[in-house]
Amino acid sequence: MRQRRMTIIAAACGVLCAVCIGAYLASVKGAANAERAEVLARFGGEQVEVCVATRDIAAGERLDSSSVEDRLWVADLLPEGAIRQSGDATGRIATTSILKGEVVSEKRFEVERGVLDVPAGKEAVSVPAKAVQAAGGAIRPGMSVDVYSSGDSTTALLAEKVVVIDTSVKGSGSLLSSDAGWITLAVEPDRVQEIIAAASKTSLYFVVPGEGTESSGEAAREEVSAPAGSSPQAVTMPPEPTEPRVDHSQASPVAILTPGDDSGVEGGDRQ
Repeated sequence: MRQRRMTIIAAACGVLCAVCIGAYLASVKGAANAERAEVLARFGGEQVEVCVATRDIAAGERLDSSSVEDRLWVADLLPEGAIRQSGDATGRIATTSILKGEVVSEKRFEVERGVLDVPAGKEAVSVPAKAVQAAGGAIRPGMSVDVYSSGDSTTALLAEKVVVIDTSVKGSGSLLSSDAGWITLAVEPDRVQEIIAAASKTSLYFVVPGEGTESSGEAAREEVSAPAGSSPQAVTMPPEPTEPRVDHSQASPVAILTPGDDSGVEGGDRQ
């Protein structure tokens, strides 16, 4: 009976302790909210509830209910695109870091997208490129290159004077990775399929021509023609090869020996 009474008293004390702790936390939170409201009231203006980060949030982290909460904020001090309700931010991935106590805005979830400057009448196509295939990784946007397709046994000029509009090189001094990289080229729309097929079946090499030089494709297309007004020149064909003739009248007689010949001569000429 006494043990039961002690159990009841202990349970009552535990409940009373929990209630006291809860009341204390509520009073602290209420005091903090009142202090915040007082500070915000000094700035004047309308106060609205917005989504505020409760802790530091790293870029790439998904927000949950413990990451943000709703707080009062002066409307005139809100950043552009501020999120009003914490439920609108939970479940989303931050693309930039968010500091504790910061009003969460839509800019923290925006994904930066690069803009390619594609020349008129061209289409942008990206192909794999290792450093060894791209002049040691020195190719940069704005350069003109000749593209060669190299297979197991053949190498051919695929395109020439192609403008490079982007590469996987990021930052000054960095090179294309020796293991993986890419180059974005500006090509004619009817050449896109050919470029993609060549990239998937062969290795592409990007050659940077020097100033004043012409590609092998241009040299191959040049036609050799005779000067105007000149008469055509006769083409001399080389003589057909003939078999050498043997003059049998000048040949020396050869003795043919048979086994048993005791002359002692082994294959010499008989006089």
